[in-house]
Amino acid sequence: MTGRRIFIGDLQGCREEFEALLSKVGYDPAGDTLHPVGDLVNRGPDSVGCVRLCRDLGARPVLGNHDVHMLRQWHDPSWRGRRTTLEALTRVPDGEELLGWLEQQPLVLGWDDVVCLHAGIHPSWADPVRHLEGRELLDAEDEDVEFALRARHCDATGAQPQSDWPPPGDPFRPWDHFWRARTEETRTVVFGHWARRGLVELERTRGLDTGCVYGGELTAWIPEEDRLYSVSARQRWHGGS
Repeated sequence: MTGRRIFIGDLQGCREEFEALLSKVGYDPAGDTLHPVGDLVNRGPDSVGCVRLCRDLGARPVLGNHDVHMLRQWHDPSWRGRRTTLEALTRVPDGEELLGWLEQQPLVLGWDDVVCLHAGIHPSWADPVRHLEGRELLDAEDEDVEFALRARHCDATGAQPQSDWPPPGDPFRPWDHFWRARTEETRTVVFGHWARRGLVELERTRGLDTGCVYGGELTAWIPEEDRLYSVSARQRWHGGS
């Protein structure tokens, strides 16, 4: 492996902060590879710009729940929810190309030392990369896809509470508690999706959603340096996490 892998927390349309973070880490397109941890779009001011910049830089993100929701809307006009971000993409000349590029991105990425996905790894998945390979993103009934996109708390069987806030009591734990309990597992898992929890820097665990769109920070982790970088949000773009 040459260059560095640069994992970046939830962009959510914060293109200017994304560019500032690339400058801060000294991004080198000749050798470095960008790996946003999902939710490239929604809530921030420039979702189109975030997707376009990722595409143009040859980034390899994983998909987040906001990304997949928008792709489901693209394929199904009756799909629920506001369509503001999808409409912004379809209005630009390269919008269909950008949507097609986004749809080709995976749910999970894996290396010998790192696993990257947006939200959570189910306690029963022996190998999350193999388990999620080839899943149909448009199928909202696939419980494994939904876990990978949305999980925060669960119990040892993978059952989730009705709500993550306020934090549920026993037997629920943050899903990564069960990842760290795997004595045979050596890989570090990198994820986003949990702005309320913020930065997570625990053994074999890096949570990078530091709430840029909510006025927090945009954070990157580079495993080759085992170093975190962050830039502050230009402003609060959305009201709550």
